[in-house]
Amino acid sequence: MLKERVCGILLPVTSLPSKYGIGDMGEEAYRFADFLEMAGQGLWQVLPLHPTDPVFGNSPYSSRSAFAGSPLLISPDKMLADGFITGDDLENLPDFKDDKVNYDLVAVFKMDLLSRAFERFDRWDDQSDFERFCAENSFWLDDFALYIALKDTYNDVAWNEFPDKLRDREEQALDEARKGLSRPIKRQKFFQYLFYSQWNALKDHCASKGIKIVGDIPIYVNNGSADLWSNQELFKLGPDKKPTFVSGVPPDYFSETGQLWGNPVYDWDKLKETNFEWWMQRLEHMLTLYDVIRIDHFRGLIAYWEVPASETTAINGEWIPVPHKEFFGAIGNRFNGASIIAEDLGTITDDVREAIEEYGLPGMKILQFAFGEDDPEHPYLPHNYTPNFVVYSGTHDNNTIRGWYEDEAGDDDKKRVSNYIGKEVTIENIHHEINRLAYSSVAKWAILPMQDVLGLGGEARINLPATANGNWGWRLKADLLNEAIAEELKKLAATYGRLPKTE
Repeated sequence: MLKERVCGILLPVTSLPSKYGIGDMGEEAYRFADFLEMAGQGLWQVLPLHPTDPVFGNSPYSSRSAFAGSPLLISPDKMLADGFITGDDLENLPDFKDDKVNYDLVAVFKMDLLSRAFERFDRWDDQSDFERFCAENSFWLDDFALYIALKDTYNDVAWNEFPDKLRDREEQALDEARKGLSRPIKRQKFFQYLFYSQWNALKDHCASKGIKIVGDIPIYVNNGSADLWSNQELFKLGPDKKPTFVSGVPPDYFSETGQLWGNPVYDWDKLKETNFEWWMQRLEHMLTLYDVIRIDHFRGLIAYWEVPASETTAINGEWIPVPHKEFFGAIGNRFNGASIIAEDLGTITDDVREAIEEYGLPGMKILQFAFGEDDPEHPYLPHNYTPNFVVYSGTHDNNTIRGWYEDEAGDDDKKRVSNYIGKEVTIENIHHEINRLAYSSVAKWAILPMQDVLGLGGEARINLPATANGNWGWRLKADLLNEAIAEELKKLAATYGRLPKTE
């Protein structure tokens, strides 16, 4: 359960300023951590750090790995400082935009740079730190690196189209592949070594500033992930190794036909037989990556929406119960005192509410959802909160507050906002008033997207659910992080008792 009143900012690493086309773990990430400290913040919430894929719209929630880090987030400046590349490698940069990520252009540039770094590193005599990293992470890294090497070898075909012996993971075939692909396997491991070396250093810097990292765990894995290929028996697959059922959610606020995510669903009976070992390893890994984990689509750990793989929408699905008492019992036995936030948005039934209360997990409150009905008992209105919640103005799936007020809120919604706050609310002050509502609430944690701190419009939206393209690209311009914004936030945090406690 949440203990102290504290506040923070939601900003994806990809959205940080950088001259290399995408936010990374370089100087601007450290500068942002310093800004958080100056602004009286105690939390930095990020989106998943896993590799993204243009086939899936570059969504960090649809990755080739539930364990690996994205090479696109590796800082070229840090590589230069550590001797993996030279200044010549950073000449003639592509014409990157500073307000939007061009993932295709970034990928070409970064992967070429990383390959050069590997060629140089591969000639180093002392690789002991790299070898130690590989040994400590072998439980996921060995299969991931082999998987990516195989995908490259077979022209990126789906893993269920690998040669049968590799598809079915026959040990002799795997051994032969490891020997034949030893160099590309090492290259992939080196990329992960760089990522984790840089991330751990950044996380340590945040800790020195009193900043905790809040990170997301997507509940499902990608159909084209190393995790599925490596753990086929834990998912509902047919003889052709394709999913028989896929994930989604029923019709809701975001979509009249629901959302058909298409991820393979877990075989929870098989997971239970292993005492949920794959999930335990995953959580253990995430608890080293972050200080606090937010489980995305938490309700899917109580009961999940299962849709036959032949369907084209999520309408014709059904709720399937999960053995959650045993699952959370295993978590409690293994991770006593782990910090977990339940993303309890969407269709929440009584069994989910009861489970969240039973396990003492903090849930979420979204202020943007609070004014769509004339209902003083609406659960997202602050006077109905209890302390064990994290309140947000909105999340990465929402429009910005200003964008919502300008483009989505009706006249009645706007009247309800003004009536609730007790003053006239306009497009110019909507973000200030909503941010104040969040900070003044009894919810122990208050987290604001960076766009709402700055009062940016709909052009700064991160993601529009149920759309495949044009998402995950917004970037923060460096000059917007200034002392005046930090002072304003710190004053607000001090007013409502959210400044981090000093030792």
